[in-house]
Amino acid sequence: MLFEDLSLSKSIQKAVFEEGYLNPTPIQEKSIPIVLSGRDLIGCAQTGTGKTAAFAIPIIHQLHRIVGSSKKTKQIRALVVTPTRELAVQIGQSFDTYAKYTNLVQLTIFGGVSQNPQVDALKNGVDILIATPGRLLDLHKQGFLDFNHLHTLVLDEADQMLDMGFINDVKKIVKLTPKNRQTLLFSATMPIAIRELAEMFLQDPEKVEVSPVSSTAENVEQRIYFVDKTEKRNLLYHLIKEENLSNVLVFSRTKHGADNVVKALRKKDIPAEAIHGDKSQNARQRVLDAFKNKEVGVLVATDIAARGIDIEQLPYVINFDLPNIPETYVHRIGRTGRAGNGGIAISFCGKDELPYWKDIQKLIKVDVKTISEHPYQWHSGSPEAGEKPKSSNRSGGAHKSRKSNTSKKNKKRWY
Repeated sequence: MLFEDLSLSKSIQKAVFEEGYLNPTPIQEKSIPIVLSGRDLIGCAQTGTGKTAAFAIPIIHQLHRIVGSSKKTKQIRALVVTPTRELAVQIGQSFDTYAKYTNLVQLTIFGGVSQNPQVDALKNGVDILIATPGRLLDLHKQGFLDFNHLHTLVLDEADQMLDMGFINDVKKIVKLTPKNRQTLLFSATMPIAIRELAEMFLQDPEKVEVSPVSSTAENVEQRIYFVDKTEKRNLLYHLIKEENLSNVLVFSRTKHGADNVVKALRKKDIPAEAIHGDKSQNARQRVLDAFKNKEVGVLVATDIAARGIDIEQLPYVINFDLPNIPETYVHRIGRTGRAGNGGIAISFCGKDELPYWKDIQKLIKVDVKTISEHPYQWHSGSPEAGEKPKSSNRSGGAHKSRKSNTSKKNKKRWY
């Protein structure tokens, strides 16, 4: 299928063509017709699948038809709620790109900065509002937001909003919008709380699932290093120097851990920066810009802060700390190997993280290469260290016997 087969307006077709889009991605191909039809939608798709365009393009098409070239006062007709500032900015940029040949106006609002410019822009009128939950509720409470003309509500990265404790804010936001709205919910995973949210606020939704979360990109080379926990920083430095790595995204489990990794690298004259929730918006944006411009060779991030980092040619991802949720591993390494490019995903596994690695293996069912020739391997003395770590289950037999936590009631549901 081609984008020109999707019955989009010529203005959008022109903008999409200029971006080099010829064929829609699977989630775009499945979702855009549903959104254009006016139906509610549940989309399950991981990072890097083209999800933003899957809802932005049809929303722009709908609003362009409604608003046209009208000079009347603009009203908020589409609202996108997303968990982080970085994601909000990224989504706003996408709307600007796809709508550049229309007269639609989008505004991105988030906390951590002065609200005055955002309020001034709202007073001038906007068609599309992209917002983080806290700032959205705050400005609504102050009387600066009117959702009476809202046509479409998008809940993006719903599982991350759940993880960040925004779920109650999201429920409040949904209740502020008209009941006859179109609602689109996108999430990389579908935990019970998100299913309940969908059942509560969506009307007979269509369901689209693309690139199951257990799948990892085929063009990403995965490696695992079994290393003493206390030697992880040394191993990181060793790899950066010995393999001459640059433009590296490193994942840390905690904000404090991210800062400590940066300090250790800087002591060895490796240009590194951290990005996490304790940084101001301006500081985070400066760090991202420096990393994208290759002024900083290593960016250390927490999972939440990394949402919204969209770098097309990112060659290396390193899991300094393994995630305790297997699906998070897939999201992390999905930062590399995008847009047809190759990438390398490296993971460090301490003895305490071995259960996490086993769960990851059961999920991804991929033979990950174990790198045993390095100076910081596990010391002997524990049952796990006494064995040679297995890189994966090649036969896949054990994976098939993994018990699912899904109840019988929900077993048939795709999400």
